[in-house]
Amino acid sequence: MIGLLPPPLALYVHLPWCVRKCPYCDFNSHVHKGALPETAYVEALLADLDADLPLAGGRRVDTVFLGGGTPSLFAAESLAALFRGIGARLELAPDAEITLEANPGTIEHGRFAGYRDAGINRISLGAQTFNVQQLAALGRIHGPADTGRAVAELTAAGIVNFNLDLMYALPEQTVESASHDIATAVALEPPHLSHYQLTLEPGTVFHERPPRLPDEDLAHEIQAASHARLAAAGYRQYEISAWARPGSECRHNLNYWQFGDYLGIGAGAHGKLTDAAAGSINRTVKTKQPRAYLERARAGASQRTMVSVPEQERVFEFMLNALRLPAGFITETFETRTGVPLAAAAGTLAAAVDRGLLASDTAGWHATPLGLRFLNDLQAMFLAPERSEDAAGRQATPPRPDRFAESGRP
Repeated sequence: MIGLLPPPLALYVHLPWCVRKCPYCDFNSHVHKGALPETAYVEALLADLDADLPLAGGRRVDTVFLGGGTPSLFAAESLAALFRGIGARLELAPDAEITLEANPGTIEHGRFAGYRDAGINRISLGAQTFNVQQLAALGRIHGPADTGRAVAELTAAGIVNFNLDLMYALPEQTVESASHDIATAVALEPPHLSHYQLTLEPGTVFHERPPRLPDEDLAHEIQAASHARLAAAGYRQYEISAWARPGSECRHNLNYWQFGDYLGIGAGAHGKLTDAAAGSINRTVKTKQPRAYLERARAGASQRTMVSVPEQERVFEFMLNALRLPAGFITETFETRTGVPLAAAAGTLAAAVDRGLLASDTAGWHATPLGLRFLNDLQAMFLAPERSEDAAGRQATPPRPDRFAESGRP
C-alpha cells in the first residue's frame, strides 16, 4: 500500500429547485412554486458545512461550484449571505474559481452584478441549443435569444469567465443544425464550452417515452463536425465533453477528473474526502429531498451518510475520471491519490493498450482517439471482477462538465 497524500479540495453547493423539470434531467432537481425558502436553506447549508469541517482537515478551498436545480433562482443577497458564512468557516484561495450555474430564462436585469458582488466570478449558462423547436422538445423555459441577452448581462457586470452548455444528438437534429449551434455559441465568445450528448437516463420522462433521436452513426457525424468547428475556432478539448480557450479550463471540474477531494453540501450533494492519516478515501451523500433536508436542519440532525471506498475499487474510480482527460494521468498522481501501486493495474493497462484504447509515453497514460470514442468500454475494463457482472451493460457516468453533478454528482 502506498501512502495517500491529500489532494486539492473543492466545495460543491447544491441548490435543488427549478422552474420546470426537463424531461431528460436525472439530477436531484425539484419544481418549486411560490417563494423559495432562501434564508432557511442558506442556514441549512451552513449547518451542513459546519458538520463537514472536520473532514476538510484545515485545507484551503481552491474552487466553489453552485449547481442545481437552477441556482440563479436565488437572490444575490442570499448568495452573499452564503459566501459570508463560507468565508468565516473555510479558507478560500485568493484566486478561487467560484462558479454559478444559471438558466438563461431566469436572469433578471442587473442580477449578475449582484452575483459578482457576492463573490461569484464564473457563470455556467445552460444554453443547450439555439434551435427553438429543440429547446421546446427539451422542455427548456428559455428561447434562443435569451442566451445572448444573458451573456451581454454577465459581461456588462464584469464577469468575463463563463461557460456555455451545449447538447447534441437532440431530437430531429441534423449535422447542419448542430453546426449552427456551434457557430452561434462561438459568436458569443465564451472562454469555455461544454458539449455533451443527450442520453436517456433511467427515471426520466425521456427514458419512459423516448423521443426520436439521431442514430449512432449520425450522432458520431454530428460530434465530429462539431469538434472540428470548435477546434477551428481556437478551442482545445481538455476533457471528453469540455472545450476551452487556453487558460480557461474549469478548475473545479478538473479537480473531479484528477481524483481530487470535494466537500458536498446541500440536498443530495455528494462529497469525496481523503483521510491521509487513516489511509482511507470516503464518499459522502446528504439527505436528498429538499423538504427532509430542511426539516433535519431545523432539528439539528445529521445530513450525512459516509462510506469508505475499498482499496480494490479505487483503481476503477480513478480511471473513471482521469481517462476522460485526453492528457490522461501520470503514475505519481494515480498512486498518491489512490494509495494503490499502479502495478496493481498492470494487466488491465496492457490489455487496454493491446486493444488500441490506451497509450503510454514518458508523460504518463492517456486514452487514444479510439479509447475516447469508446470510453465506457475502456473505463469498464478497470472494474473489480466482483463488480463487472453487476456493471455489465451499464454506463459509468461521473458528473458531466459544468453539471455537478456538477453531477452533487461525481
